[in-house]
Amino acid sequence: QVRLVESGGGLVQAGGSLKLSCAASGRTFSTYVMGWFRQAPGKEREFVAAISWSGGSTNYAASVKGRFTISRDNAKNMVYLQMNSLKPEDTAVYYCAADREATMSRSPYMYNYWGQGTQVTVSS
Repeated sequence: QVRLVESGGGLVQAGGSLKLSCAASGRTFSTYVMGWFRQAPGKEREFVAAISWSGGSTNYAASVKGRFTISRDNAKNMVYLQMNSLKPEDTAVYYCAADREATMSRSPYMYNYWGQGTQVTVSS
């Protein structure tokens, strides 16, 4: 069992930056692929980024590649999402998720554990 708690969301102007954090509980955290997803009002939950258990492999949605960076610190049971050059269309609730099968999938259905989400609002 893994419990995930996100933090770091807020209101930022377009062009600004935010860093999201996800604190994970559970002794098997370091074996899970970790992902970030987001969901805007009236839209489906969409993939943002994923990182392998070692941190050696990452995957990004085309809409955020080059602006967002996912990282993890297994010693601290933490996953991060550094978001730069934010745009109004990045406004959403951002969720941290854990995939115990380590598929590096972009589908939310492949992730077993989810946090409660943190709101990111980018003003124009």
